[in-house]
Amino acid sequence: MSDISAAALRGAVDLSTLRNRPAAPATPAASAGGDAVAPSGFIVDVTDATFGQILELSRTVPVVVDLWAEWCGPCKQLSPILEKVVLELAGRVVLAKVDVDANPQLAQSFKAQSIPMVVALIAGQPVPMFTGAVPEEQVRQVFDQLLQLAAQNGVTGSLASDAAEPAEEEEQQEVPLPPLHAEAFAAIEEGDFATAITAYEKALAENPRDEDARAGLGQVRLLDRVQGVDLQQARATAAAVPKDISAQMLVADLDISGGHVEDAFERLLDLFAQLPSDERTPVRERLVELFGLIGADDARVIAARTRLSSLLF
Repeated sequence: MSDISAAALRGAVDLSTLRNRPAAPATPAASAGGDAVAPSGFIVDVTDATFGQILELSRTVPVVVDLWAEWCGPCKQLSPILEKVVLELAGRVVLAKVDVDANPQLAQSFKAQSIPMVVALIAGQPVPMFTGAVPEEQVRQVFDQLLQLAAQNGVTGSLASDAAEPAEEEEQQEVPLPPLHAEAFAAIEEGDFATAITAYEKALAENPRDEDARAGLGQVRLLDRVQGVDLQQARATAAAVPKDISAQMLVADLDISGGHVEDAFERLLDLFAQLPSDERTPVRERLVELFGLIGADDARVIAARTRLSSLLF
């Protein structure tokens, strides 16, 4: 293949089926699902249940997803090459290995009709790489293109410094969560978003400057809003009633949870522009909340804030 583009899989790969799983912070140095991981921490086994962590991680560092199966001969040829290249990159890329037999939801989401299939994630967006066993030279070329694309999208993090720390030192530096944060995190793991929301709200009431609680509250509110929502039905409703504020905001939430940040912002900004002044407040407040989830320094947030300001004044 020649060039890779984050737009190439838009619509072809649907990761929204995984949106209802709590997006706890990913820890590549620990095994996803408890399986063995390479000592570097740059190679992880992921499952249907833990893939939300990998989506979140891809906002910091590019993630290469290797869809494989035990019975697949070409997979056994390709996997060592992928692992070798990833280890040489020393934290600039994470390799997420998916056993398609054990994780049918992921296989379906990526439309894996043949394996090995290799797809990357950049800021939650799927990026095509290649299908089938390919030579090491071609793998290296595609990884180079991936790193260039990641840099263009502001995903330039590295796990090298984290992986280099001894496990004992990492444990010594670990700071226990404040009680209300711990309560919220435990509730999220149980899928009890209402309890998590209450805990974060209490934390903010005690300390309005608790930015971690504010960020956590925004994340769990988003999870609560999209929990159990049928994506296609939500889109159909929004398309049928373009000025229905609740319908449009729900689709924007679904887009954010699926990694389609620009689509979500554009939808809400277009709606904001069409509404009379006395009906705009809920849309503006939702935009501000979503800006907080993505981060003030994100180029997409900066562009959306600029447009919102121009619509306000």
